[in-house]
Amino acid sequence: MRGAWDNKTYEEIAETEGYSSSYLSKDIGNKFWNNLSTALQEKVSKKNFKGALQRKWCKHTQVNLIQYQTQISESLTTKNLAFPEGSVALGSPFYVKRSRCESVCYETIVKPGSLIRIKGAKWMGKTSLVNRILEQGRNSDYKTIYLDFDSVERSIVQNLDKLLRWLCAMVSRQLKLANKVNDYWDTDILGSNDNCTVYFEEYILAEITKEIVLAVDNIDRLFAYEEVIEDFLGMLRSWHEKGKTYHCWSRLKLVLAHSTEVYIPLDINQSPFNAGVPILLEEFDDKQVKILANLYQLKWDKFEISQLMDLVGGHPYLVRLAMYHVKNQNIPLEKLLQNAVSETGIYSNSLRRLSNILNQSPELSSAFARVVQSDEPIALNSLQIYKLHSLNLVKYQQNLVSPRCKLYRNYFINQQYEY
Repeated sequence: MRGAWDNKTYEEIAETEGYSSSYLSKDIGNKFWNNLSTALQEKVSKKNFKGALQRKWCKHTQVNLIQYQTQISESLTTKNLAFPEGSVALGSPFYVKRSRCESVCYETIVKPGSLIRIKGAKWMGKTSLVNRILEQGRNSDYKTIYLDFDSVERSIVQNLDKLLRWLCAMVSRQLKLANKVNDYWDTDILGSNDNCTVYFEEYILAEITKEIVLAVDNIDRLFAYEEVIEDFLGMLRSWHEKGKTYHCWSRLKLVLAHSTEVYIPLDINQSPFNAGVPILLEEFDDKQVKILANLYQLKWDKFEISQLMDLVGGHPYLVRLAMYHVKNQNIPLEKLLQNAVSETGIYSNSLRRLSNILNQSPELSSAFARVVQSDEPIALNSLQIYKLHSLNLVKYQQNLVSPRCKLYRNYFINQQYEY
């Protein structure tokens, strides 16, 4: 099994262990794969047994998680109920899986030179998923790095050379390596992309012999800087392509998370957004909302679920916020929904924050006013769509947009005087 796991042929295994290859392949091998097929309850062979074991492990851990969620839910009180903000902590019972998203990511991250692209609007759970992919990597004894571009100063993200120097320095720091950026940066001959690539190849990947998972969150922060994003994404795409040919680069696995499509045209052969495995995080469906309600110990039936989803859709954050207040403050759902857009409602802080952002841009305010006033999806220019989708205010319907949910339409129609 160890030899098969290392992708060795029967001949190579036989030579190492002192057996004949025919004995291993026809006698021992057949019996072993049949026994493993019975244990895993699916037909497996030397070629596909890794994936079968990974699927079994994902199913096993999911069963354990359900049991854990049940235990936590049974002991849930208003005293230990955490306010829903930011990403969902690892081990939290309130993390709801989306279909096969997690299992696809876990299966992909173990592959050489893999690239995972996670797309989802703000507050849809991108960071929570990224953290779980990194945890899966740590469980496999990989080195993991998490970078959040939302936390980087504007002076850095708008300058390619500064950005790539920052990238190299932060990766070195998280891998507990000395910062040797200045030693490898040759500004006389090489460009910034080449300097960064050399730093990774000759220093990072030479010093770290284990698999490395590099996760870059909120990469769309760069989309506003056309002179930076093209070169930066082109470099990441080249790293991914190198992983198909060179062993050292095959040990680097990339996870990119962004909230919307890049609104500037990119060379199709340079963009990583048409390579790797795409993961789209959509809103919860009614079954997932019901699962979350059960975790909050809310005895809701289809009527309560549909009431909430009629206002906020399946937006994970807005749904969790409502359930938290119903559970923590014992507010009837009907009353909560009636006051949703008022200044004393549970969504008032979030709505005011969005309103303040819009009021700083008259052009964007005017564009969103058109969206909420229209009963049908409308067309906007690509930059307006990018900005509104980044704020999670709109959703796509082909090339048109409409308000993300009824909550936003109702609130911002009442706020027209602001525009």
